[in-house]
Amino acid sequence: MSDIINLDDITTPDRNTENNPRPKRRPEWIKVRAPSGETYEMVRGLMRGKQLNTVCEEAMCPNLGECWGSGTATFLMLGDTCTRSCRFCDIKTGRPNVMDWQEPNRVAESVKAMNLRHVVITSVNRDERPDGGAPIFAMVIRRIRQVQPGCSIEVLIPDFKGNRDALKIVMDAQPEILNHNVETVPRLFRTVQPQDHYEWAEATLTNAKALDPLVLTKSGIMVGLGETFDEVVEVMHDLAAWGVDILTIGQYLQPSKKHMPIDRYYTPDEFAELKRFGLEKLGFKWVESGPLVRSSYRAAEQVQALSQLNFVPKRERA
Repeated sequence: MSDIINLDDITTPDRNTENNPRPKRRPEWIKVRAPSGETYEMVRGLMRGKQLNTVCEEAMCPNLGECWGSGTATFLMLGDTCTRSCRFCDIKTGRPNVMDWQEPNRVAESVKAMNLRHVVITSVNRDERPDGGAPIFAMVIRRIRQVQPGCSIEVLIPDFKGNRDALKIVMDAQPEILNHNVETVPRLFRTVQPQDHYEWAEATLTNAKALDPLVLTKSGIMVGLGETFDEVVEVMHDLAAWGVDILTIGQYLQPSKKHMPIDRYYTPDEFAELKRFGLEKLGFKWVESGPLVRSSYRAAEQVQALSQLNFVPKRERA
């Protein structure tokens, strides 16, 4: 059996046929490899043994097989239940469990066991807490520095409702990369992310630079939710104005029929044009743009390339 999967198992209505919706087939360029191999099994076993969550699994990332097969994963902290109900995301929504203050230790131990040189840490939203769970991010950054010196750290954080004090808790721990995804264009923001505000994303990214001018900031956009190409370009202009260094652009893929439908599929040429525009016209330090690109896709390769250009801050190690 071939290890190439064409992701036709999840279909969406053709929005041009309102009275008789038919499945919209995924284009041939959207293919992923089936998860397999010794390294993949090692990573999966490690996650189970440490009772850890990964955004790779919780968000049904199409690159899980590739990333786990190469020995990388994006750790999901603050539990597996989110207080927000974004219409693109498959992470469950509800009342979270109490904070697990040992979680940073287990993540750090896994980073050491995998001998990672770069790690991505993200989380669910914890809006029931005034600090949004920010102390957990600070704890895991410092603990990784203790047990795995030399490992660069990327945190993909919630917006903390634009709370600068909560963000400062994270920035004081000095991650190399501070990531917060804007996800979509302003016109669709409240439809796609009902509890979010575009202004909170702006506050998070601009305040991160103000609190730590050396940090690399990063953000991502999904396309295919109903935005226009020009609206994507406008968001790219905003992100550049906010001082964002790294940009990711990927195709939205509907996790289930209860999630937002796909409006259209962008072509590889369109993704290439967005990348060219971001690098040549807007001056981003790095643009990862493609159908299967996700926020942490090939993050280690990004850091390695940016380090060679002396863009990655050299942090004092604990």
